Amino acid sequence: MNEGFILQKLTGPGTAFVELDGSVMEYNLAPGEVMKVDQGHIGMFEESVSFEIETVKGVKNMFLSGEGVFLATLKGPGKVWLQTMPLSRIVDLIAMSMPSKG
Repeated sequence: MNEGFILQKLTGPGTAFVELDGSVMEYNLAPGEVMKVDQGHIGMFEESVSFEIETVKGVKNMFLSGEGVFLATLKGPGKVWLQTMPLSRIVDLIAMSMPSKG
């Protein structure tokens, strides 16, 4: 199941409540440090982190890795928060536990 990916910018004074799924892993990227992840695992990142989507190279990697056709590249400096259980994975787990018609 492919999931959409929408970037939203949070600014201003006050408190923001953000819903992330699974455990949240926080990383502090050094200047120039690069992290490549499935875009469904990205929870948040600071404005100082650059973000790009790239195509996975190689037909085997695209179809056999389980990561799909695209990866997100995050480049420091700045903090990145990743979620361990994106919504698509939760849906897959629920679907696998549902009884099937036989």
